[in-house]
Amino acid sequence: MKKNILILCGAVSMLALAGCDTPAENANEAAAENMDAQADATREQADATADAMEDKADTLDTKTDGVDSAAEQKMENDAQAVRDQAEVKADALENKADAKD
Repeated sequence: MKKNILILCGAVSMLALAGCDTPAENANEAAAENMDAQADATREQADATADAMEDKADTLDTKTDGVDSAAEQKMENDAQAVRDQAEVKADALENKADAKD
């Protein structure tokens, strides 16, 4: 009986140690989390910039006829391009982060 308890305790200890991360694993996880945070910040900054551009675009066309002026449409397209570029950059950061995990 004592032998079984000792074997069980040893197995539990091994499992507990197997769950511990090495310093290198912890560093990789921290780097991955940092990259994810950078990706989020990239998206948030791009959204803020694009929102400001769209707000300015709205002031370029004072008619409420549902038709955008050429200047308004160009600025809205530029705002979307800002979002698209940020999305590509953020996705690349997330892919690098996933590779570290």
